[in-house]
Amino acid sequence: MTSVTLSEFRSKQSDYIAAAQRSPVEITSRGARRRAVVVSPEFFDRAVQALEDQADILAASKARKEVGRVSHEELLRKLGI
Repeated sequence: MTSVTLSEFRSKQSDYIAAAQRSPVEITSRGARRRAVVVSPEFFDRAVQALEDQADILAASKARKEVGRVSHEELLRKLGI
């Protein structure tokens, strides 16, 4: 990952945005304090999708552990299907 100061990023913004298409660019300020990370839209979309998938997996796992679950067959009977 490339790491640049905020002032460096400001002076060569288009270069660092281009670089972020290949690898994340970390922007620091006040020494080594991380302020932001610039990533490609594709990287961002994949990251958001992975987080959503993980949330779905956790919710499904929690639902499987619930007491008083209704079986698929029982649900169909209750719905009259």
